Amino acid sequence: MEFQVGDKVVYPSQGVSTVESVSEEEFGGMTMRCYNLRLLATDSTVIVPIRNTERVGLRGLSELSMVQEIMERLRGEGADGGGDWKDRYRANLERIKTGELEEIVDVLLCLAEVASRKTLSFRERKMFDHARQLLVVEVAEVEGRSTEDVDREVEEALERHMEAKVEEE
Repeated sequence: MEFQVGDKVVYPSQGVSTVESVSEEEFGGMTMRCYNLRLLATDSTVIVPIRNTERVGLRGLSELSMVQEIMERLRGEGADGGGDWKDRYRANLERIKTGELEEIVDVLLCLAEVASRKTLSFRERKMFDHARQLLVVEVAEVEGRSTEDVDREVEEALERHMEAKVEEE
């Protein structure tokens, strides 16, 4: 898939970016055409060789219908947060690396379920915050809303989810 200057794209694990330019860069003696991306969350720049876009998972923003489905899922039932924290952490890290919204919501729901039972470890809390930020920024971009509004909506959905889990016990 080819992207144009000004396109919004998702760089897995990093989030929504803008294609600022396409340039010729030299890597290891080879000249390659590259996308110069500006990460919205951190305002930092990433250079991705165009021929590697598929391998790194660079993709366009999700469709509005997909975002709406994801947000409905977030408001609904959760994922299982059981098992050993190391295994859960590894599985969730792999989900985030895909950059797919469905996987990111799975991470949020899994960790919200764990948080309903106990305090998250530092690493899991950091992962939870990162997954949430990835979701919020992409949903805000796709729906044309402020990140503050989307963040509030996600917070409310997660609070309801955690309350429901506590009531089940």
